Amino acid sequence: MSSADLPAPVPPRIRDRAVPADRPAAQRHDLGRYLRQMRLPQLGETGQRRLAGARVAVIGAGGLGAPALTYLAAAGVGEITLFDPDTVDATNLHRQVLFTEADLGRSKAVAAAEHLRARSPQVTVRAVVETLTPANALEQLAGHDLVLDGTDNFPTRYLASDACEILDLPLVWGSILAFSGQVSVFWGAGGRGVTYRDVHPVPPRPGEVPSCAEAGVLGMLCGVIGSTMAMEAVKVLAGMGDVLFGRLALYDALRARWDELPLVRDPQRLPVTEIEDVMLTCGLPGPTGPARDEVTAEELPALLAAGTRVIDIREERELAEGGMVAGAEHLPMGELLRGADHEVAGAVLYCAAGTRSASTQRALAERGIRVRSLAGGFDGLSGSGVEIRRG
Repeated sequence: MSSADLPAPVPPRIRDRAVPADRPAAQRHDLGRYLRQMRLPQLGETGQRRLAGARVAVIGAGGLGAPALTYLAAAGVGEITLFDPDTVDATNLHRQVLFTEADLGRSKAVAAAEHLRARSPQVTVRAVVETLTPANALEQLAGHDLVLDGTDNFPTRYLASDACEILDLPLVWGSILAFSGQVSVFWGAGGRGVTYRDVHPVPPRPGEVPSCAEAGVLGMLCGVIGSTMAMEAVKVLAGMGDVLFGRLALYDALRARWDELPLVRDPQRLPVTEIEDVMLTCGLPGPTGPARDEVTAEELPALLAAGTRVIDIREERELAEGGMVAGAEHLPMGELLRGADHEVAGAVLYCAAGTRSASTQRALAERGIRVRSLAGGFDGLSGSGVEIRRG
């Protein structure tokens, strides 16, 4: 379905909305600041006032969220609600350009909101330091005009798409991996439009798709995709251009080339009417920073010798490709989370790079089960002297 088949892209709530009269004077719409972009006839003063009257929810202040947030605030989007439960880590700084060394260890949502307010004081930015869940997503996202999903995990992507379909909100979505990026705009449009579930009807299994921590990513790619997401959001809110409804834009950084795929709604798919919790189906949402309690590769041999339980939570194919730690046992993440009991308490978990083991550690901690995570994961064992069993 092309964008021509859908309603006018400006959400009805803001199509003719002026800047709210009760907004504090310091945050009122300042046309002079936006003179350069208002000279574009496709935007003009009408489009700029639509931006000033818009409320946008951004999920994630990471690689995609950082550039998207920067440009949304700079463009004059009136109110931004930022959801991110994570803290700033040193490994974030090469791509999450909102943050500096001074922000290490701070809440991403709080630090990002401060930087955005300093740069664009006329914009209202609300920081929400918690994870969107099936229980709170509808309440948290209601009242916004558009949602931008800058997360890197599948449970939150499905959650955002389902919530937006129920609330009838346009959803700007993007993803990155290695040198590739994707962008689209989903909108259920009363059962006529395409959503994330039409593109990915079945959630992947835990570990089936590598994370950026495992596959790697360049910061510049985050800038390209995050800025494109901000551009699509502004097009939707201001009512200009040909929005990526019913289209998936594909970017290959190594070829410096954009390609495009048409998207259609699955005619057999029923509209989403309630939020499904896919956390155990395809992995964990939530913080992606360092684990709460880690052991190093150097400490691992002594722990194994002392009888500490060491669990490889990767998928079977990953073991076949590179082997596993001698003396460790294999229990995939999804299986561990579905049937975890107090027998795993005290164990050391490891995955490929430490991301999944950190997420699993947090999930188990919420159940009162304490485990530790191997810093750097299996990939970080090279040259450590830890014995690897192959075959």
